[in-house]
Amino acid sequence: MAKHPVPKKKTSKSKRDMRRSHHALTVPAMGECPQCHSKKLSHHICPSCGYYDGRQVLAV
Repeated sequence: MAKHPVPKKKTSKSKRDMRRSHHALTVPAMGECPQCHSKKLSHHICPSCGYYDGRQVLAV
């Protein structure tokens, strides 16, 4: 029967939480569409008007 590695000491709540401090989700940065002034993701086609980089890409 194989022996499994077992931690020698219990990890404290403080150490556990410090390790998880970088696990938080971040809200994506939203910019304003220059055509219709609605919120959109940067470097993406505007979902409400279909414009990207000053020209219409999608017919909405």
